[in-house]
Amino acid sequence: MDMYLKKSHWKLYLAVAGVLIVLISLVYTTYLTNRLAAEERTKAQLWARAVEELLKPFSEECESCKDLTIPLGIIESNNSIPVLLVGENGQILYSRNFGTEDPKTLEKALEKMKEQGVKPLEGFGNSLYYKESQVLTQLRFFPVVQLILIAAFIFFGYLGFSTARRSEQNRVWVGMAKETAHQLGTPISGIVAWIEHLRSVREEDEEVQEVITELGNDVKRLELIADRFSKIGAMPKLEAVNIYSELDLCRAYMEKRAPRKIRFAFPDTASTPIMVRLNPPLFAWVVENLLRNSLDAMDGQGQISAAVYKEGAFACIDLSDTGKGIPSSKFKAIFQPGYTTKKRGWGLGLSLAKRIIEDYHSGKIFVKRSEEHKETTFTIKLPLD
Repeated sequence: MDMYLKKSHWKLYLAVAGVLIVLISLVYTTYLTNRLAAEERTKAQLWARAVEELLKPFSEECESCKDLTIPLGIIESNNSIPVLLVGENGQILYSRNFGTEDPKTLEKALEKMKEQGVKPLEGFGNSLYYKESQVLTQLRFFPVVQLILIAAFIFFGYLGFSTARRSEQNRVWVGMAKETAHQLGTPISGIVAWIEHLRSVREEDEEVQEVITELGNDVKRLELIADRFSKIGAMPKLEAVNIYSELDLCRAYMEKRAPRKIRFAFPDTASTPIMVRLNPPLFAWVVENLLRNSLDAMDGQGQISAAVYKEGAFACIDLSDTGKGIPSSKFKAIFQPGYTTKKRGWGLGLSLAKRIIEDYHSGKIFVKRSEEHKETTFTIKLPLD
């Protein structure tokens, strides 16, 4: 459990670091755009003064003494700021950096600037309208583009690492399960041989024969466990099964091993059959895991109940207990490998259950509801046959 708590903390730290990077970038970019905007306004004012200088009336006697080199140079040096010089009657007298000289296009640009609330620079009865340069506009959108790129990098990076990690976990799962099945096979075969030997040498002893029969039942159980482990990692064979009958088999097995004060309320096997495609040994493993968890949470008394119903193309099985309950914040965490609140156990039961139902049966398993010290309900959804 501590492992997943640390994992959630690291996710929080990374998220905070990402937000800080974006905020710092946003603040710095805003600072740059404000400086650039101020410089462009200064250039526009200088350009307006140069135009005013050209439009100033001058004495005919000193026509040759007026030097227009500087204002003309200022006007021609503007290669980035879009400007429109508008006369008293609203006619566009001059334009620059709009990429066109078409009067209609320029008039539309002027109307748009007026709608946006652009305040012109006034002088000698003329008005100078200007827009931000393309560079400044792009710079204003840079934080948004940067945020999208960072988010995309984090998303695809996390997706890639998660896929690789999940693939590695799957290989570990499969290897461990098959090795466990292999290791169980040898002693089980030996025990079966010894049971047959005892049966033959003590045929007349009824008490010994009874013990041998119970040993045989336990060996069959071990064989079933080994078979379950061998199926992990390979697509199991599914068959059409009546869900009521399969649930009752699980109930019968667990009820014999439950405390006497635990009551089981399961549907009647005589109910109208609901057929689903499943692998009986693996499905029984899932239900038994859930029932064992219920028994551990109930302190020796209470009720375990089951309900079966249809929901669209799925058959739903609700398994409820009157145990300690599960906090809503842990509804997803309990299915992660290694998560456990018990002093003993590896925390693999619900993780295996999720893998069996979702990967092998194309179904779903989740906590439907839980209330502390009152009720917890798990739901298994399986496609109808």
